[in-house]
Amino acid sequence: MTDTAPAPIAAKKEGGRPRRKPQAPQGRAQNPQEAKAAQPRQRKVNPVLERLFELYPKMFGARFLPLKLGVFQDLLALHPDEFKREDLKVALGLHARSTRYLEAVAAREKRHDLNGVPVEDVAPEHVHHAILEVFRRRQARKGEDLRPQLRARLVEAIEASGLSREEYMLVVRTNDEASNAVLDEAFAELGARTAKREALLRAFEASGRSVAEFAEMYGMDAAEVERTLERARTT
Repeated sequence: MTDTAPAPIAAKKEGGRPRRKPQAPQGRAQNPQEAKAAQPRQRKVNPVLERLFELYPKMFGARFLPLKLGVFQDLLALHPDEFKREDLKVALGLHARSTRYLEAVAAREKRHDLNGVPVEDVAPEHVHHAILEVFRRRQARKGEDLRPQLRARLVEAIEASGLSREEYMLVVRTNDEASNAVLDEAFAELGARTAKREALLRAFEASGRSVAEFAEMYGMDAAEVERTLERARTT
């Protein structure tokens, strides 16, 4: 049985010779190169990363977590016959530059060992540069101004670092003018927030009221007032 049915036969012409009905024109057949190009492209997975997923699904599986420093040496020591040094370096580089991995670093997830056990904090400079890169990629993809969100994330990172402005600037400042400009904006916003917290603390201490009474007097949420006062006392 063939894929195409035979064309129907029309009534005989004068003289008895059969005549075929004209067939509808068909599209031009694709050559093998065109057919291959028309197929959806499938991203090739690095074979070393596939093997790492099999060995350590907690760290190279559905959820990405920051890897502990020195994991490259750990893998070479644990699997001397499994991975070539250069191949492993390339694979880990691809993993660490992926957006999912950078998002985990930007979220200040702890660094984990190969068994998925948290072992150390990510350094403030690594968090900072991950935030910048994640937002750079989002900006390119969405085409909208994400600067306000970026600035807010940097303010959170600066506060979480526990570093002074001078200490933070020392470890994160680069030669990139755009990055430095948004960092300056983040510090300006942080300064404004700090001033508001300090003003709230002074007003609360002068009021002689409880947190609940003070919040009710100003139409504020008591839990939020408590958090703001605590933050003002520790900065």
